[in-house]
Amino acid sequence: MIDEMERRIVRALNGNARKSYREIAKEVGLSVTAVIATVRKLEAAGALKGYIPVVSPEHFGLGLAAVIAVRISKGKLLETQRKIALDPRVTAVYDVTGDWDAFIIGHFRDRGDLNRFIKKLLALPCVDRSLTHLVLNVVKDEKRVSV
Repeated sequence: MIDEMERRIVRALNGNARKSYREIAKEVGLSVTAVIATVRKLEAAGALKGYIPVVSPEHFGLGLAAVIAVRISKGKLLETQRKIALDPRVTAVYDVTGDWDAFIIGHFRDRGDLNRFIKKLLALPCVDRSLTHLVLNVVKDEKRVSV
């Protein structure tokens, strides 16, 4: 169970994961040693999984985003989803309920790049069908979780 002080430390990291332990300690009112111990405890528990820069895909030539629904057969859901997740263009694979088995979020250079990805996806033995939606505008794409 996470306590209020842990939440405050995570909120500080959410604001800027590059803050020093000293800055976080000052912000939350703890000693540097206590902040380090809390962060290490959260990392060990899997509550903090890593620290990444928030990158603009467009800046790196990945101007086309797509949401792709996939139907997977033959009881190979997780195995197939894990294969799909290995593609570097894929930023998320969600195992879902409903008419589709998975939703994939991907960032592509252009239509040709997306086309190659879809052809590769449909060539997987257990992928029966896909439905692709192109993203026109991103209203919100937040990687941080509010705690």
